[in-house]
Amino acid sequence: MPDLTDKSLESWIWGAACSIRGAKDAPKYKEFILPLIFTKRLCDVFDDEINRIAQEVGSRAKAFKLVKHDKKLVRFFLPLEPKNTEDAVWSIIRTLSDKIGEQLTTHLRAIADANPLLKGIIDRIDFNATTHGQRDIDDARLSNLIEAISAKRLGLTDVEGDIIGRSYEYLIRKFAEGGGQSAGEFYTPGEVGESMALIMDPQPGMGIYDPTCGSAGLLIKCELALDGKMKAAGKKTYAPLKLYGQEQEGGTWAMANMNMIIHDMEGEIQIGDTFRNPKFRQGNRLQTFDRAVANPMWNQTEFKEKDYDADELDRFPKGAGYPGGKADWGWVQHILASLKPEGRAAVVLDTGAASRGSGNANTNKERDVRRWFVEQDLIEGVIYLPENLFYNTTAPGIILVLNRAKPKEREEKLFLLNASREFTKGDPKNYIPDDAIVRIADTFTAWKEVEKYSRIVSHEEIAKNDFNISPSRYIHTSEGEEYRPLAEIVDELDALEDEARATDAALKTILGRLMA
Repeated sequence: MPDLTDKSLESWIWGAACSIRGAKDAPKYKEFILPLIFTKRLCDVFDDEINRIAQEVGSRAKAFKLVKHDKKLVRFFLPLEPKNTEDAVWSIIRTLSDKIGEQLTTHLRAIADANPLLKGIIDRIDFNATTHGQRDIDDARLSNLIEAISAKRLGLTDVEGDIIGRSYEYLIRKFAEGGGQSAGEFYTPGEVGESMALIMDPQPGMGIYDPTCGSAGLLIKCELALDGKMKAAGKKTYAPLKLYGQEQEGGTWAMANMNMIIHDMEGEIQIGDTFRNPKFRQGNRLQTFDRAVANPMWNQTEFKEKDYDADELDRFPKGAGYPGGKADWGWVQHILASLKPEGRAAVVLDTGAASRGSGNANTNKERDVRRWFVEQDLIEGVIYLPENLFYNTTAPGIILVLNRAKPKEREEKLFLLNASREFTKGDPKNYIPDDAIVRIADTFTAWKEVEKYSRIVSHEEIAKNDFNISPSRYIHTSEGEEYRPLAEIVDELDALEDEARATDAALKTILGRLMA
């Protein structure tokens, strides 16, 4: 097998993406680039399958006929047959010279028509589309892109499945770097996903769920964590994970499906608004899973109290329910309702979700929901992340770990870990190095207390701090450091301002009645 390493493939795949208009503009064209690289992989793998069959039947011409007659002989049947059957299948696309956008679109739609699994995934993009009379990607740039993608073969005999998968994920990350505010909607930093996957410790055959799956990175990280564990144990045969995700945005849903297939993983990715219409159901209840991982959009304000009241799936229990104007704890309730009795979850949230409302004199719905989770003993622990990891914010974020069946010795306690200093400076974003990922996961899993890093905190102490569960409240990472980060203080000031506005409105109403 040719030596296509991670780095050489990553360099090529990014170079191909930049062939349109350079690195700065590459993210704008991700809807065109990702399906094309995916199609190149499909073509080259199909060629390898044709070659395998040809060895048995005597020629590629016979192999093409056989596969047309019985499409089950290959994983994906491609209705692309070169005039000279010895030529590569991809050559049909590479030699397009006239009406390239139109013909390319036709070819990809034909592939989707022949493969129900690819419907809506590679046929959703029109390479001939125009905006205000101008092509979104003209034939000259499209030709450059096709030629750049043609430089390397991506078949079964050229590159290991895990390497092409990692390289594809690398490309998605590079798009996130230049994606601005939309980046966080489709990508969670890989090292955050790896930490979550290691803490979740998935076992063979488990069902893993992500209600806001983006490009499916968190689900894929769970399968990779299982593969790594089985490889270390010397086990070659084991049941893969059953992966389930839902994503609202159509382009991102397609990206998730391509990402799963190119990683050679099978799962079910549904499209739609999970909060208002979750697709994974069993009768009039949610389908439940062994594990859940998620990074829902932080601090969503679009869901109102009526959205919670209208729920018919028992997701928002009495005592918890509507968390106020920000939906972070609404998502946590959805995820809790999606877990089996022994289930666990890891959820990325804004740091403010751990502390907003605590210490305020007035009642606060978000704090009340947080209190319910603590008192029901559903929170295993919280990890405080470094700042400037995520692509649409510099805020640090937390990982909230839920456990429906805590071991007896861990009941009525939370494990808090302050990983705020576990980062290496990067451009444009910081990142958590490999050794720190392992340290975070190992320390959390063992519930090991380390000075200025991790602590086991009783529910009694949490109650004394008015149900603030932020690790930064309890673990001071250096002597002279203020223990409350600026992001938390800003969140709390926002909450106080909201309360002040609500109080002012109530006073005006009362005064209005008195003056009437």
